[in-house]
Amino acid sequence: MFKPLATDQAPAAIGPYSQAADVGNLIFISGQIPLNPETMEFVSEKVEEQAHQVMKNLGAILEEAGLTYKNIAKANIYLDSMDDFAIVNEVYASYLSEPYPARAAVEVSKLPKGAKVEIEAIAVK
Repeated sequence: MFKPLATDQAPAAIGPYSQAADVGNLIFISGQIPLNPETMEFVSEKVEEQAHQVMKNLGAILEEAGLTYKNIAKANIYLDSMDDFAIVNEVYASYLSEPYPARAAVEVSKLPKGAKVEIEAIAVK
């Protein structure tokens, strides 16, 4: 059984899902896109600013769970263009420290609401 987690410091779910699921010693964080939680609008069309907002949204959910970025064990990054990989990678790295989590980064044809980046994560308590 899992306990759903939610915070108003991250965007509300835009579909039938929880912001995160607390399952035993794991927190499964749903994919975050660059929505400002107050306006539910994109912070910018620029990929760098979108990546920062995505990481802030992840951080808010981690904080709700009593965790930090250091608790992330695995992340998946989805990009609408692999041309943005270096920029997103730099932003992502600025929120983390060694040892870095396991990770995948893939290009997809489209992301929700036309986002340029989406990141989901699994954190360990």
